[in-house]
Amino acid sequence: MPSVSVSAQGLTKRYRLGSAVIEALAAVDLDIADREWVAVIGPSGSGKSTLLNLIGGLDRPDSGSLVVGGLDLAALQSDELARHRRKTVGIVFQAFRLLAHLTALENVALPLLFAGGSRLDAERRAADLLDEVGLGGRIQHRPAELSAGEQQRVATARALVNDPRVLLADEPTGNLDADSAAGVLDLLAELRRDRGLALVVATHDGQVAGRADRIVRLRAGKVASV
Repeated sequence: MPSVSVSAQGLTKRYRLGSAVIEALAAVDLDIADREWVAVIGPSGSGKSTLLNLIGGLDRPDSGSLVVGGLDLAALQSDELARHRRKTVGIVFQAFRLLAHLTALENVALPLLFAGGSRLDAERRAADLLDEVGLGGRIQHRPAELSAGEQQRVATARALVNDPRVLLADEPTGNLDADSAAGVLDLLAELRRDRGLALVVATHDGQVAGRADRIVRLRAGKVASV
């Protein structure tokens, strides 16, 4: 049996909207194995992004347990949760979230610098990763000088810079044309295979879901099918 990278039991997250309480996730049970590619699908508001945010340590559950890479995230202190975000998971966002004034090299190196690494080592690591994602000739270009597909590759390289165990991607093809989307999917598949990552992708895109090992369907914050 493969080991488990992510294990959620009774995972619940609520948000307050004015006087109303919205249950974004309702007692979700889900295990994701090492090296597994899971596509999380469902309509807008079904809880896809909430699930990724919790796994990524960007938010905390209100109840239930969530173990990622052997760490129970609900039990971590703030500094431990920040370490989890730096070391255990990498996150690729739909909107890229690159800093416009920095080059591709600087954007990818930035997490290592925040973690206290030397600039020389960080930039060497960043250059290697940009080469790995097919942008070795574009490292000094800023986001505005790159296509949407290239910006997503930079964002993917940045997510990998700390060698995470789990890679999360929230609608990674949402802002891309069909050819660029296919290229990003090929890249994610290659990285998952070569690096032994667990890959969790939230998507509306049937092309993305069709590439996954398993599809998890969410509806109104609950797992509708696995």
